[in-house]
Formats: sequence, structure tokens, C-alpha cells
Amino acid sequence: MTRRSDNGKSRIHRRLCRLPAAITALITMLISMAASAGNGAPILLYHHVSAQTPASTSITPQQFEQHMAYLHDHYTVLPLIEIVKALKKRDPLPDNAIAVTFDDGYANILENGHPVMQQYNIPYTVFINPAEIGQRRDQLTWEQVKSMQQDGVIFANHTLDHLHMLNREEGETEQQWLKRVVNNVEQAEKMIKDKTGRSLRYLAYPFGEYNRTLATHLQQKGYIGFGQHSGAAGPDSDFAALPRFPAAGPYASLNSLKAKMASLPMPVSQTSFTEPQMTGHTPPASITLTIKDSDVRLSQAACYFQGNKAAVSISDNSLTVRITKDLPTGRSRVNCTAPSNSRNGRFYWYSQPFFVADANGHYPD
Repeated sequence: MTRRSDNGKSRIHRRLCRLPAAITALITMLISMAASAGNGAPILLYHHVSAQTPASTSITPQQFEQHMAYLHDHYTVLPLIEIVKALKKRDPLPDNAIAVTFDDGYANILENGHPVMQQYNIPYTVFINPAEIGQRRDQLTWEQVKSMQQDGVIFANHTLDHLHMLNREEGETEQQWLKRVVNNVEQAEKMIKDKTGRSLRYLAYPFGEYNRTLATHLQQKGYIGFGQHSGAAGPDSDFAALPRFPAAGPYASLNSLKAKMASLPMPVSQTSFTEPQMTGHTPPASITLTIKDSDVRLSQAACYFQGNKAAVSISDNSLTVRITKDLPTGRSRVNCTAPSNSRNGRFYWYSQPFFVADANGHYPD
């Protein structure tokens, strides 16, 4: 990535100081907009690369090859580590930056996915359950993990054994629950470090499920979390639960995925709602997002829930969405989008997930 030297920056500053104040302000604004133009990236999420595995989490090898060929021709696919570092530092990224991730260390990733990634020289990350590696026929072995690592594949934490992190054991207090699930994550992280020599402290929540207590606690321990709700990741995203676009199963169509690949992170400076774990089926009365970038065309914002448009109201730089349908048991989310004023055909995207337990207090697969 080419960067202007400090001397170059100083020369620009001296020249700006000699211009009238109004022109200086305009140029400064334009430079700022240009610097932040690519300051975000979608993260794609896959599980199985196979035609013989559950359809809801699978993409066929043929479809997967189409996806990767399209990425190779149209995007700058970067390692997840580079994207996260850039976002945290608010460093610019290529305007077409994107990352590829997998959840679960399935053997078909190596058999059907890895050769395609090698062919197109695409970096990727696999979030694994280390207690299951080499223990099930459908999982990678540690020897395979190490071989893939030598090819540049990054491995990170998906908990020891893919538990539902929000499930409580009988009679378990919140403190006991938190200690148990955090211990699970820490054991998995240690095992990954022992086996691969690397500890990123990246955690992909199984099933995308988390609550604010868990996310905050893990963030305080230095973890960066990854969910399964939609949207591009940006410097203003929640680093305790970064969004990722599911790209398999019902979302595997390349035609519909293209718009998501081109999405921009909604620059939300404040939200009125942050707790995704719900105590029942009643949705929040409303969710208000404060948007801090004038490039977001809020007048054309739209929000969707369960395949239907939700009621939206706009006031100055804020967007309020109201959900009138009950939340279903399990996982759901409301997605809000708005077109960009400066980048034709591209949309800012924001997603809020909801998690509702069943009648027994458990979260279904």
C-alpha cells in the first residue's frame, strides 16, 4: 500500500495554511472523505464446501469456485488480520477490500475449498473448535491444520466444542454461566496456540450468538468477536461482535451476494439498542441509529425484518426503525441499508441481531 511520506504531509499542510479559510475547509473535507472512502470491508462467512452436507450451511464446490473467481477479478481479498488492524487504527483500506472466513474446521474446506483458494491466491481464516479437530471424521486433523497454515491459512477460535454460549445449565447463576463459557474460550485459545504457535484472540461466536455481558467481558480480555449478522465491518463497528455476511446455503447466489460484497459499513456513532439476547418474543419498541457521515443518503434508507419492510422514520442525522412483528424463537435480525451519495450503486448496511430462547430456555441450532 503506497503511503505519502511525513514530508509530503507537511508540504500539503503548509500549502493549505496559505489558502483562504473557506477553501481550506473544503479541501480538508474532501481529503478526509477520500481517506475514509475505503475505510471498511465486508467479511464473508462460509461453513461447508460440499454438495453432500446440510444445505443451510453449505455451498457446492462449483458455486464456491464461482464466488472465488469473482472475488479474484473484482476485489482485493486481504487477510482478516490486515483488515482488523486497519479498522482499529482507522487506516485506509482499498475501496474494494474484502475478507473470507470459514466457521468450523470441516475436512471439506481442505478437500474442496483450499485448492480453489490456492488457485486464485486468496487468503482466508478458519475458526475452529480445537477439541473436535482430529476427533471426528468430518473434521480436519492437526496435521492438516499445520499443513494449511504453511500455505498461509489463518486459524482462530470458535470455542472448544461449538457450544450454544447463551445456554445456561440447570441452576446456574449468571456469574457461574459467564465463568464457564469464558473458560471454554480461554481453553480453546490455549489449545490453538499450543498446536499452531499463534494466538490472535479472535473469536467467532458459534451460531453467531452472544449477549452484551459476554461480549464486553471477552473484549476486556483482549478478544475481538465475530458474529453472523450482516453488514460490512468498519472503524465504527462493534469490535466485540463484527458483522459477517453468510455466503452459503440460502445466501449462496452470486447475483444477490454481489450487492453485499459491494456494501459499505454504516457509520453509526450511537445506537439506542445494543442487547441482542431477548427475554421474550416482543421486539424493542424502536431502534434509533445516529449516522455521522453525510455520504449516507438517509432519505432513501430502508429496513427489513423477516423478509418484510419495517417502518422507518428519519430525523436529521438519525434513523429510527420499528418492528411490529414478534421475534421468532432462535436467531433473527433487522437489516437497514441506505445508498451512498458518492458511490453509485453501493449501499451502507447495518444489522442488529436478536436471540430468543425456546420454552425450555435453550437456543436451537
